Amino acid sequence: MRLFLCIITISLLNSVSFAQSTSVSDEIKAMILNDQKLANEKNEQVLNYSEAGALEFWSSGGLLYSVTNDMLVNRFDDLNLQAKHIEVISIAGGQAAVAMYYNEGSLKPQNGAAIGHYLTRITQVFVKENDEWVIVASHFSPVTGGSGTSQTSTDN
Repeated sequence: MRLFLCIITISLLNSVSFAQSTSVSDEIKAMILNDQKLANEKNEQVLNYSEAGALEFWSSGGLLYSVTNDMLVNRFDDLNLQAKHIEVISIAGGQAAVAMYYNEGSLKPQNGAAIGHYLTRITQVFVKENDEWVIVASHFSPVTGGSGTSQTSTDN
C-alpha cells in the first residue's frame, strides 16, 4: 500500500511540475510573439527588461553590455521579423525560464543599411518580476547564411 501511495504521489508531483512547465512555456512563447508583432507594427524595438536591467551579447561582437528600459529604443524604417522554433525551459520552480529561438526576416534601421536576410539565434533568460516576465540576459548570434544584429554599442 505504501508503494502504491508513493507512486501516486510521485505521479501527481510530476503532473503538477509538467503543467507548471507547460504554462510557463506558453506564457513566454506568447510574450515573444506578441512583442515581435508589436515591434513589426510600430517599427521599433519593444523593451521589457528587468527593473535592474539586463546583460546582452550581440552577434556583431563587442563586450557584454548592460541594457535598461530607459535606453533609447531602436527604430526602423521597416521591420519584418518572425520568431521561429521557440523552445522554453522552465527553471526555479516556474519563477525563471530560458527561451531559445530563431529570428528571421528583414529590417532597415533608421539611418542604417537594410538587412534583407536577418537570421539570428536568440537565447534569453526571463524571471518573474512584479508578476510579469522580464528579460535579465540575452545572447544573439547569426545563423550561417543570414545576418545577425548590426548593433555594436548601446549608443544610438
